[in-house]
Amino acid sequence: MKRYLLTSIATVVLVMSVAMAAPSQNHAFALVEGQGMEMMLMAEEGSDTIMVSGTVVKSLPTDVIVRVTSPDGLKMVDAAQVTPVDGKFETQFVINPDMWTDNGFYTVTATGAVTSDTSLYKITLPIKVIDGATEDVATTLGNLENMVFDMPDDGPPMAAGITIEATAEIGSDTIMIMGTTDKLGNDITLTVTAPNGNVVTVDQISPTPDGTYESVITTGGPLWTDDGMYTVTATQTDNPEYIASTDVDIEDGVVVPEFGTIAILVFTVAIVSIIVVSARSSRLSIPAVR
Repeated sequence: MKRYLLTSIATVVLVMSVAMAAPSQNHAFALVEGQGMEMMLMAEEGSDTIMVSGTVVKSLPTDVIVRVTSPDGLKMVDAAQVTPVDGKFETQFVINPDMWTDNGFYTVTATGAVTSDTSLYKITLPIKVIDGATEDVATTLGNLENMVFDMPDDGPPMAAGITIEATAEIGSDTIMIMGTTDKLGNDITLTVTAPNGNVVTVDQISPTPDGTYESVITTGGPLWTDDGMYTVTATQTDNPEYIASTDVDIEDGVVVPEFGTIAILVFTVAIVSIIVVSARSSRLSIPAVR
């Protein structure tokens, strides 16, 4: 019996150790797409042609609009819409004497996608034009930057698509939402739907440079009156790979207890206790009644 007891305990400890152990990983630095854009103006002395080129992040979801404004800033003398290819764009403007009537510094402005920080995708440069001819110029301005982050170099690459996970303490009114995505240039929309199909909350977040995201959802209130499964959906694009959902059981506005990881550990400890008690009981002897 002693041998069985020791073997059982050792087996349980081994299972718990394997389940809770975290694999060690070597780390390396990886360069990922950052944010922003840059623009360059080029023109030769006395020319009537202005070359405009630039670079934007490859995930920029819209075209780049380039406008030229008169020295007084009151009228637009020319414009172009350019679709970036691999993050590069270029166009040119030929000075029209009927439109470029003023002498002085004209303003060339390139505008990209409208984001939470519009200044990252708007570049403005001046160019001097006298009597329909440019001065010699080659100037660049921008805020394009890459991001570097620490990532494991011996693990599998992140799978394409988006994942989502919900965690919460038993009886809590706070739900932690987290997940991963390989698409870093698009915001994620989190939508919570009640059991009756009504949308109770919507949130928009941006993934971090390492491809993770998280948000906190507070339950309770007039929109959380139905008991049952509430669905949390993460949507990044129309592609089904970038739509993921998970369910959270809510009752009386708080999270319903579930048989999760903590419960499994408690159950394992209970089994060990039963084995120990059984082993001790087997060594007890009951005296015969005379």
